[in-house]
Amino acid sequence: MAQPSDDQLRAILVDMVGARVQARRLWNLQRQGQVGTLAPIDGHEAAIAATAHALDPEQDWIFPQYREPLALQRFGAEVLDRYLLYNVGHPAGSHLPPAVRVAPLQISLATQIPHAVGLAWGMTLQNQPGVVTVFFGDGSSSEGDFYEAGNLAGVLGVPVIFLCINNQWAISTPLHQQTAAETIAAKAAAFGMPGLTVDGNDAAAMYDAVDEARTRALAGQGPTLIEALLYRLGAHTTADDPTRYVPAEELEEARRNDPTERLRVHLVERGLWDDEAHTATEAAALARFDEAFDRARTTPIAPDAVLDHCTTVDSQRLARQRALLLDPEGAES
Repeated sequence: MAQPSDDQLRAILVDMVGARVQARRLWNLQRQGQVGTLAPIDGHEAAIAATAHALDPEQDWIFPQYREPLALQRFGAEVLDRYLLYNVGHPAGSHLPPAVRVAPLQISLATQIPHAVGLAWGMTLQNQPGVVTVFFGDGSSSEGDFYEAGNLAGVLGVPVIFLCINNQWAISTPLHQQTAAETIAAKAAAFGMPGLTVDGNDAAAMYDAVDEARTRALAGQGPTLIEALLYRLGAHTTADDPTRYVPAEELEEARRNDPTERLRVHLVERGLWDDEAHTATEAAALARFDEAFDRARTTPIAPDAVLDHCTTVDSQRLARQRALLLDPEGAES
């Protein structure tokens, strides 16, 4: 396996620190009523950022669920822009420029997984290079879409990395009430693909696992299921109160293994990071966030923008709806 270089580990930490501080800013904005409901990234940073750095933004695709965007900025600054547009309710938040290989957010559990397999199949048929990585949670592994897509991916041998973020909770349902399997990775056997469980708090281990899965996929050896084992350090979403069901002692133990702090300490011990670098990284991330958020808040919304990107060409029904939005009085006359 390819170990991440010192420069790569620093770059991963930059994205992790940035994601954490931007998530906190978003949480405060949501409490002020300036953005909609969102899912905090706390505790997931290493698994997401390290995965992004093990992939190639020029060839590979990422299908996120709903926690990932803040740690995917290696795939383009536009990812943050689109995410903030989404959170302020702008329809443009549902798509990105074609050059940015990150699919739209998906809040319906597991529905992005078949889409990822479909794209990978299409890339294979067209002899296009690259792999597709799809993020989903442990709760999504209970959905039929996961099993159907996994089975199809195994049969077709397409270049997909199934990346399950197992944070121990499907909203308020603990893992032991979701599955009787010893691990989620063990389910890969039914699909005919390798499955492995990785310490999701260890950025280097995550990088290694994704790099190896990508190498296999590019060599025509098919998909891999990676289970990133970690712990959700915050609420499921801003509409959730985890104090009602998360054991306080369990959460405290998990906080002692905070992935961002863990990598920071590791790099400090090796002379690759210090307080000055940390402070500068936080400041730069907040400045980037504030700039993007101001842009999102002031981006005009056309009356009919909500209908854009529904279909390539408006159906008769969509055309009537568009006309009504653009000219309510004229459409009724």
